[in-house]
Amino acid sequence: MRLPVLLRLRQRARRGQAMVLSALCFLILALMVTLSFNLSHALRQKMSLQQHSDAMAYSMAVLEARALNYYAVGNRAIAGSYVAMNSLHAYMTAISVTGAMMRAARNNFYQIALMELIECFACYPPCVEHCEHAAEAVQIAGEFSDEGSEYDKQSRGVEPTFRTAMEGLDLMVDNLHIAQREVHDKTLQSVKDGRSNGLDQLTEYNAPGATYLAQDVGGINANEFNCAVDGMECQGSVASSATEARARVMTEVANASRSGWPATRAMPSGGGMGVQIPAHLHSDFMQKFQDIPDDGNYQVLRHVGTAKTVQDKGSVNGPGKQGGNEGLTIAASEEGAITHQWKHGVGISTYKAEIWSDENGGGHTPDDAHDGEHQFEGVNARALTACSQSGNCFMKFRANPSEARDWGQPRVYSYVTRRFRGGNPNQTPWELNSSATVSFEHGEQGTGRLTLAADEGMAVSKALVYYHRFGEGGWQEAPNLFAPYWRAKLHPFRDGDEAGRVLEAAGNSDAAELARTPGVSL
Repeated sequence: MRLPVLLRLRQRARRGQAMVLSALCFLILALMVTLSFNLSHALRQKMSLQQHSDAMAYSMAVLEARALNYYAVGNRAIAGSYVAMNSLHAYMTAISVTGAMMRAARNNFYQIALMELIECFACYPPCVEHCEHAAEAVQIAGEFSDEGSEYDKQSRGVEPTFRTAMEGLDLMVDNLHIAQREVHDKTLQSVKDGRSNGLDQLTEYNAPGATYLAQDVGGINANEFNCAVDGMECQGSVASSATEARARVMTEVANASRSGWPATRAMPSGGGMGVQIPAHLHSDFMQKFQDIPDDGNYQVLRHVGTAKTVQDKGSVNGPGKQGGNEGLTIAASEEGAITHQWKHGVGISTYKAEIWSDENGGGHTPDDAHDGEHQFEGVNARALTACSQSGNCFMKFRANPSEARDWGQPRVYSYVTRRFRGGNPNQTPWELNSSATVSFEHGEQGTGRLTLAADEGMAVSKALVYYHRFGEGGWQEAPNLFAPYWRAKLHPFRDGDEAGRVLEAAGNSDAAELARTPGVSL
C-alpha cells in the first residue's frame, strides 16, 4: 500500500515543477508582449517625428520659394517703374520738341529772308520783289517764334504733372523694395526658429511635445537663404557682386523691357517733299509748318528720339547695354532737321529737345519749355543692407557656379527631437514603471537591466528651393529673380558630410559620426 502512495507523491511533485515553468513562460511572454507594444509605439513615434521633420523642412522651403517668387514679381514691378519713367521722359521730350521745331522753322525763314535780302540788293536799283519777300519772310519767322513760345507755355503747363508722376514712380520703387525686405526678414526669422509666422502649428498638429528647430540648424537655413540674394551677408558661397554690377542688371532689364515707341521714335522712310512726318506728332501741329507760310513746301529730313536709363544724359543715344551703366539717370532725347522752300530761298535748321532726371535735379532743353527740377535716385542707389527705408534697390539672385552648392539655390534643413517614453505607466502601461526598465537576477551570471522604451528620438530632413520655368526647355533657364518660377521639394542629402554638418550643428556628434561612416544609408 505504501508504494502507490509514494508514486502519487512523486507525480504531484512533478506537477508543481510544471507550474513553475509555466509561470516563468508567462512572465517571459508578458515581457515579449510589453516589448512588442513598446517597439510598435517607438516605431509609430519615430515615423511621426520623421514625417513632422519632413513637413517642417518642406514648409520652410515653401516659405522661401514664395519669398523668392515675391521678389521676382516685385523686381518686375520695379523694372516696370523704370520703363514708365522712360516713357514719361519720352512724352515730355515729344511735347518739348514742338517749340524747338517751331523755332527751327523760324530760323529757316530768317535764312530765307537773308537770301531774299541779298537778292534785293544784288540789283540796281534794288529788286522790289525780293525786298518784299525778305520782309514777309521776317514776318513769317516772327509768327513761328510766337507759335514756339505758345508750345513752350503748354509744355510748362504739363511739367508739374510730369514731376508728380516721377515722384510717385520713384516712391513706388522705394515701397516695393521695402516690401521685399519685410518679406525677407519675416522669412528669415521663420527658417531660423521653425515656429514664426504659423510654423509652430505644425508641431502642435503633427508631433505634440517635439522640440522646435535646433538653433544652429536654423542658422544654417538663414545663411542659405541670405546666400540666394546678392548683396546680403553670406558665408560659404561666392562673394557679393559690386553695387555697380547689381545696378547694371536692373538697368539692362529696364531698357530691354521698353516698348518700341519710347525706345526708338523714328520718322517713317519713303515719301517725297512734304510727305514724311513723325508719326507720333499730331497732324494739326505738322500742318502749321505749311499753313503759316501759306506757300512753298517743307520737309522733315530726319527725326529720331529715344528714352532710356543711362549713366548720364550724354549716353542717351548710346547702347542700352554697356559697361559702367549704373542707371544713375533717366534721359530722353528727340531731335531732327526741317527744311523750308519758299519763294526764292531755302532754309534748313536742326532742332533738339532733351530732358533728364538724376540725383542733382536733372535738366532740360529748351529751357523755355520747362520749369523746375526732377529728382531720380538712380537704380540700386544704395547697398541692400542700407536700403530698407529709402533708395532704389531690388533683389538680385546670387548664382553659384558649383554643383555642390546646387548652383546657389537655397537648401533648407530640419532637425527635431521628441521624448518617446511617456514616463507614466498609467498612460503607457507597457513601460511597466516610470523608469521603463526591468531589473532581474540570473543565478551565477549576475543581475541584468532591460530598458523597455527608448528615451528620446530624433529626425533630420532636407528640402531644396529650386527654379524651374514651365514649358519645353524650362530646365535650361538659369535661376533668377525676375521670373516667379521658384518651387520647393524634399531632397536627399548629397553625402554624409552634408548630413554630418547639420547633425553637428544640432549638437548630435554621435549621429554626425555615424552619418559620415561609409556605406551608411542616409
